[in-house]
Amino acid sequence: MCSGYFGSEEPNQISIFALLTAMRIEADFLVVGSGIAGLWYALKVAGSGSVAIITKTDIEETNTLYAQGGIAAVMYEPDSIEKHVHDTLIAGDGFCDEEIVRMVVSEAPACIAELIEAGVEFDRAGDGRYDLGREGGHSERRVLHYKDCTGEMIQRTLVDRVRQHPNITLYENHFAIELITQHHLGEKVCSRRKDIECYGVYAADLKKKRVVTFISGVTVIATGGAGSVYQTTTNPDIATGDGIAMVYRAKGEIENMEFFQFHPTSLYNPGVRPSFLITEALRGYGARLKNSSGEKFMKGYDPRGSLAPRDVVARAIDSEMKVRGDDYVYLDASHLDANGLKSNFPNIYEHCLSLDIDITREMIPVVPAAHYMCGGIKVDKNGRASINRLYAIGETSSTGLHGANRLASNSLMEAVVYAHRAAADSASRSRTISHIAGQIPGWNYEGTSHNEEMVLITQSLREVQMIMSNYVGIVRSDLRLQRAMVRLEILYRETEELYKKSHISAPLCELRNMINVAYLIIKMARVRSESRGLHYSIDYPRREGSEF
Repeated sequence: MCSGYFGSEEPNQISIFALLTAMRIEADFLVVGSGIAGLWYALKVAGSGSVAIITKTDIEETNTLYAQGGIAAVMYEPDSIEKHVHDTLIAGDGFCDEEIVRMVVSEAPACIAELIEAGVEFDRAGDGRYDLGREGGHSERRVLHYKDCTGEMIQRTLVDRVRQHPNITLYENHFAIELITQHHLGEKVCSRRKDIECYGVYAADLKKKRVVTFISGVTVIATGGAGSVYQTTTNPDIATGDGIAMVYRAKGEIENMEFFQFHPTSLYNPGVRPSFLITEALRGYGARLKNSSGEKFMKGYDPRGSLAPRDVVARAIDSEMKVRGDDYVYLDASHLDANGLKSNFPNIYEHCLSLDIDITREMIPVVPAAHYMCGGIKVDKNGRASINRLYAIGETSSTGLHGANRLASNSLMEAVVYAHRAAADSASRSRTISHIAGQIPGWNYEGTSHNEEMVLITQSLREVQMIMSNYVGIVRSDLRLQRAMVRLEILYRETEELYKKSHISAPLCELRNMINVAYLIIKMARVRSESRGLHYSIDYPRREGSEF
């Protein structure tokens, strides 16, 4: 086992080993991550037992917080479940699990009604009905929203509920390092995934500078996405794929990582991370994409124009920039009602205005940015992973809903439905691990020392992001993927060697996780000998006769 301590003021060996026996926390349910999926799950199971939530920064810093557009669900006629299913299948480029699509779309309205009952607000029209938006790939208006900061509304509401619940204990600034399985008990590593069991996680307490052993009968991974493996992303810096990397190292099943969605319209503002998202709802409201000559170019790529699915729009923008030699294209909303723009998109209006861009008068410079991971930890219809006692929900999971490309605003929908199903399933299962809990060892600190220089980590991080952005972005090729793998292999060996001998630190753990995630994306992209959805290769032509 690798190991280490972290920070500049290391305690002596005696105090370290005293911590090993003292820092054990047990709970019936352990949730790793604090976005919509993790928080909603925690609230759902809190009536059945004790719940521990660990999150590597503060509870509010999640991908959910940055979600602008909304949450999709069939609310009123002429919309229907069949239409939503059809739109999802089309966007997913024929790669969705139709049974899962029907299940999620059908259960979403009731799950969202529970969110509303919990205090989440959505905008309403003058007649009292919900003011539904429309985004790319949707044939009807079905996106519930709160202005242009829906994620923030959901996050803050659920955080308030979690903080008030007596059965939920929150551990902020705790970085999950590894899953605890039979391997840590000295048992031989299982040859079959279904024989592996999870008993919790080792997590670094970043404030008190120690490793805590969290033991639980049910562990839920809800760590969000991995946009930080790319140079330009709408994700916060914490989105480093930690959950996927942990499950992969524990021999859990990971799938479909080649399908990484780039949001077509992030604000072009070089050097700023994360990239500020310009919600797709603005295009649904009437804004149109234009090139540097002021021409609306999307109809030349797809008859659906600016409201084509995200994979199509992102590739079109990428093509337009390369053909014209431009660094960005424009999103033009200046022809729309100024008061309506300010009222419906106050966050975007104010942010752009702070950069001297008045969206009621001027076009917005935009560029695609890494946004959403459609693959991840493979789960069944109840969120169960291939490792026993382990669940995965939210963006970190691969349910079969999104296929090769996510339909806009289906992600928050998926999160609440799967949190509900995972809670019902896990609350009804045995959580007794008393026979094994006493055998779980503390973290092994032996044989480690301080990192030589932080520059070793930061430089490797930049190299990972450069490799992924240059070779494994919107457009790929066999040669690019091969070069990416060769270069990543060097970084992997260097980082593993550093990890084995160094004290634990969040940057080092994140780098290690990002390399694991990047490897999985490249590996799965190399075996997909076709262009489908978000995986587009210049070496493989479009499938002939496909309706997708």
